[in-house]
Amino acid sequence: MFDMLIRGGEVVTPDEVVVADVAIQGETIAAVAAPGTLGGDVGRVIDAAGKLVIPGGIDPHVHTGWPIPSVDGSVLHSAGAAQVSRAAIFGGTTTLVDFAVWSPGMTLEQAIHAKEAEWRDAFTDYALHVMLQGEVPPEVIAQMPDVISAGFPSFKIFMTDVRPHGKGRRIPLGHLWEIMQTAAKSSGVLVVHAEDDELVMYAYDKLGREGRTDIRHMPEVHSIMSEDISFRRVLRLARYVEGAAVYMMHVSAEVGVEAIAEARAAGLPVYGETLHHYATFTAEAYLRPDGVMFHTYPSLKHETDRQRLWKGLRDGSLNTVATDELCTPRAIKLRSRHIADATGGHVGVETRLPIVYTEGVVKRGISPERFVAVTSANAAKILGLYPRKGAIAAGSDADIVVFDPALRRTLRSEDLHGSDYSAWDGWEVYGWPSLVMLRGRVVVEDRKLRDGAGAGRRVPRKLAAAIQHGPAV
Repeated sequence: MFDMLIRGGEVVTPDEVVVADVAIQGETIAAVAAPGTLGGDVGRVIDAAGKLVIPGGIDPHVHTGWPIPSVDGSVLHSAGAAQVSRAAIFGGTTTLVDFAVWSPGMTLEQAIHAKEAEWRDAFTDYALHVMLQGEVPPEVIAQMPDVISAGFPSFKIFMTDVRPHGKGRRIPLGHLWEIMQTAAKSSGVLVVHAEDDELVMYAYDKLGREGRTDIRHMPEVHSIMSEDISFRRVLRLARYVEGAAVYMMHVSAEVGVEAIAEARAAGLPVYGETLHHYATFTAEAYLRPDGVMFHTYPSLKHETDRQRLWKGLRDGSLNTVATDELCTPRAIKLRSRHIADATGGHVGVETRLPIVYTEGVVKRGISPERFVAVTSANAAKILGLYPRKGAIAAGSDADIVVFDPALRRTLRSEDLHGSDYSAWDGWEVYGWPSLVMLRGRVVVEDRKLRDGAGAGRRVPRKLAAAIQHGPAV
């Protein structure tokens, strides 16, 4: 007897689309088989005819409870794990990867435990990157192998302090080299925010002197040149460290895509992430009265960059679509247009799958298989979650989305669950989840929350060896 049977849907994997039945027993997928071949009693049958059956989305880059410093010295915080994960589950994302932030005076284990406590009321499963910052002491770097063995194999690195205030994030190149070597030897991966700090900070000073401090000038600060130079610096360093797997976060410009493509063509284990935010908006959005609403770090770029992001998602130069989620109320998001005080991040976990399906599959002809790869399977493979997550296969967690491609919907912020605004307010999407399942439990059905508060669990991770020995996905 099976607990549930999803019958007659088009099951989508990164390799194929096939009409099949999916049987669920307990928290896992028991079988995937030709329609009508799975016999026996079934607790519930879900008719998925005419719909896509896909693995739950995986967002590899979210920030919950993130500090937002202001130039006046005050610090606000973004929404916590409960609010962000609730919005995610409505949009078909069932696993989020957040950040355990190490600060001087802490051990890496203490940073992890502190962040885990914030996820107790989550609606999704989760994993944690460990974020290092500043001049990381040797004794802390020495803790990395134990942390990797405990199921935390990814380490966040900032190449810039991002803004003039809130200093202390940037990792100097020598420290980065040592961290990279340690990660490579212990089966870890670096996840990198790459911008050239000297160029960024000089631009802040220059534009401040010239009085050009409105948000419309942000692309001159977090610039294409900065992305180009910093990406190539990181990737050149990786050539000197055998097995140095590098995951370049929030690629925003054509030059970033090209740097990744060249490294991958040379056989390096380099992977690229963009945001559906960068793939749908350009710097022209900053000219609007509410232009800050469209900002995240690095800045939005131009139409040629936007089109190259889509091409990269299609041709494999880019591997994943994330959000860089930073969920704040509209009033906080719009509180300042000053380039040194603009609130970054945006509210996107609920809209990610429908936007990528609409803009990628419907409008640009990206295959459903590639859609599943960039929204779920590739993140699972790169970050050590696969095949427990990111797959419709026997033995995988029953994180399943029944996605209705015939459902057309106009997005309204009042209908969404992340905040009181959405950058995609008024956008029409083709397709939306009709049912979302987390480890065999139906948590959302027909856009209504059925279950799930506190159901989320941390998923321990282990990198597959192939991820370090070439561009494996």
